[in-house]
Amino acid sequence: MYQILQPDVAAPVAGVLFDMDGVVIDSERLFTRFWMESAADLGFPMTREQALQLRSLRREQGIEKMEAFFGPAANFDEIRAHRIELMEAHIAEHGVDEKPGIRELLALLKEKGIPCAITSSSALAVVRERLGRLGILEGFTALCSGKDVPNGKPFPDIYLAGAAAIGVAPEQCLAIEDSPTGLEAAWRAGCMGVFVPDQDQPDDVTLSRCFARADSLLDVMELL
Repeated sequence: MYQILQPDVAAPVAGVLFDMDGVVIDSERLFTRFWMESAADLGFPMTREQALQLRSLRREQGIEKMEAFFGPAANFDEIRAHRIELMEAHIAEHGVDEKPGIRELLALLKEKGIPCAITSSSALAVVRERLGRLGILEGFTALCSGKDVPNGKPFPDIYLAGAAAIGVAPEQCLAIEDSPTGLEAAWRAGCMGVFVPDQDQPDDVTLSRCFARADSLLDVMELL
């Protein structure tokens, strides 16, 4: 099921921009789990709600959040490094699943001749590894990393870079996101943001920035 929330900004879809974690691959639940485990290992009892607030944040914002949660004794970089260690060990052993509907959606975009790009906060090497492991890397026209632009989400840089990489104006791009931070970035870039909930539902502010809301990637196919 999908719902168009801002029909007045609708434009012919000439490109699609995908966040990766929580949209293309089912990895956000792992981020939440291992943020909590890492913080606990280092003496900071992080709640699920706090872990969710760290989604897609650039380092500077992550430091601010961590200190707001636990005070200056909480070293964001140390907790993050331990989180990466724990999460990568888990993925090396168990892998990571794709989100339902991604193969079907990529096939539809190929059939329609609509280019698409990954616009992820993750490093490019991680993007390639995750998508390559699942065998869907070649389904994307371009890969863009927030590590390669001046400002990470919620700044619009990564979505502007993604639109440029596929040669489409941002206003003609659907931008598929699962987090408020990512959706804000897409909205600030002028894209038609589509929120596909993963771990929680969008709040009113996020919904006000959405072109549409869809329950799954299969519903995005119907939206197209």
